[in-house]
Amino acid sequence: MSSPVETSHPAIVVEQAHKWFGAHHVLRGINLTVQKGEVVVVVGPSGSGKTSLLRCLNYLVPLDKGRVLIDGEVLGHSEQDGVIKRDSSAVLDRKREQIGMVFQHFNLFPHLTVLGNVTIAPIKVKKVPRHEAEERALTLLEQVGLREKANRYPARLSGGERQRVAIVRALAMQPKLMLFDEVTSALDPELVGEVLDVMKSLASQGMTMVVVTHEMGFARDVADRVLVMDNGLVIEEGHPDMVLRHPSHERTQSFLRRVVEKSAK
Repeated sequence: MSSPVETSHPAIVVEQAHKWFGAHHVLRGINLTVQKGEVVVVVGPSGSGKTSLLRCLNYLVPLDKGRVLIDGEVLGHSEQDGVIKRDSSAVLDRKREQIGMVFQHFNLFPHLTVLGNVTIAPIKVKKVPRHEAEERALTLLEQVGLREKANRYPARLSGGERQRVAIVRALAMQPKLMLFDEVTSALDPELVGEVLDVMKSLASQGMTMVVVTHEMGFARDVADRVLVMDNGLVIEEGHPDMVLRHPSHERTQSFLRRVVEKSAK
């Protein structure tokens, strides 16, 4: 008798993703596959659909057409015996627990300490015992250089420290993949590096990551693949050296010129 064959699914599969906000067609048939351990950086001008795509990847915003699969499971609905059923909130929450997301703005609870912010979801959502959640939180805070700040409140942290706490808060749920939405854009320039260093460390540990950013240095150094979006479409994708140094699409060339000009000011 032969042994069962293990099936390995990509981390993310997006099939013909469409999204409208009113009459505005923000995603226009996106197809995307992200393998486990891959770092995909998404760039493009403001309004191109980058953030909408990211929010659809964890069902913060449901698609109007198409579907998203996380590790082989469709987000938002399930199929049983040929019948498609909408996911209950409990099923959807279970699927979304695999996905960590860090936003441009930190969204920390101001009335909780750093430790409280990091442990609240594991304790409340995953029912992890408090002592276990706190032990893991302190280990993660140590890894990002913030263990000594565990009992401080967010108001007493710098922007870079708050963003690092936000990353740790997502990691505390032990996700299979991480989504980052312009996480350095609200930071003072001198604080950007400390956040990017944490993200680089995650990438080196094999974390699957989809990163929306204007940090081209990070894209060149860390990404396995760069996607360029414009007007709701992926207009170019490939290895960072190819896309960022030798772009073939005129819109990509124009976007990169504007980024260089802005950084030179």
